[in-house]
Amino acid sequence: MTRILVVEDEPDIALGLEDDLRRFGHEVHTVGDGESAIRRARAEAWDLILLDVMLPRVDGFEVCRELRRARIKTPIILLTAKAQEAEKVLGLELGADDYVTKPFSPRELRARIQAVLRRSEGDSLGVRRFGELEVDFDAAEARKNGVPVDLTALEFRLLRAFVERPGHALTREQLIEAAWDRGTNVSGRVVDTHILNLRKKIEAKPDEPRLIRGVRGIGYRFDGRET
Repeated sequence: MTRILVVEDEPDIALGLEDDLRRFGHEVHTVGDGESAIRRARAEAWDLILLDVMLPRVDGFEVCRELRRARIKTPIILLTAKAQEAEKVLGLELGADDYVTKPFSPRELRARIQAVLRRSEGDSLGVRRFGELEVDFDAAEARKNGVPVDLTALEFRLLRAFVERPGHALTREQLIEAAWDRGTNVSGRVVDTHILNLRKKIEAKPDEPRLIRGVRGIGYRFDGRET
C-alpha cells in the first residue's frame, strides 16, 4: 500500500484529499504545518509527499529545501495556488518532482501521483561508471571521484534519461517527458537551468562539458563512455 503524507493547513482540503486517496487504496496521513511535515518526513518512510506551498510558520518551499538537504529523496508534489512561472520554477529547482495548481480535480491529482510514482520506481540500471562519475541507480546516488554528489530527484531523473540513451540527441520536450510528466507546462528555459545545475555537479569542467553536450537546434546528448 502506497504511503502518502499530505501537508495541508486547510482542514476541508486535507480531509477531501485524505478521503479520496484512501478510496483508491492509499495509506494517507495528514499534517497541517511545515514543521510537522519536516519531522514526519524525517522520522518515517513515505512513498510520496503532497505538499501545500502556503503553510504556517514554515512554507512548502522551505520544507522541500530542508528535506532535500537532508538527502530525503521521497517524491514531492507541490500543491500551489501560485500560477506564476517563477514560483513553479523555484519549487522544481528546490527538488520537487511536480506541482499541481489549485483548484485541481481529484482525477488530475491522482494521475499526477501515479505518474510520479511510476517514475520513481523505474527499471533498475544498476551501477554505471563514466570515468570519475559513478551512478548507483538502485540507491539513487551519484559519486564523483568517490565523493557523493547531492543531486535533486529531478536532476537524477534527467541523468537517468541521458544514461538510458547514450549518444542520442534528446530534445527538451523529450527531457521534460522523462523528468517531469507528459503535458507538464515546463519551458525550455527551465530545462536549460536544470541541465546547467546538473553539469556543475557531475562534470569535471562544467564550462567544458564532456558528459552532457549541447546539440545546436535540438537539445542535449550524453557522451559518457562506460568504464
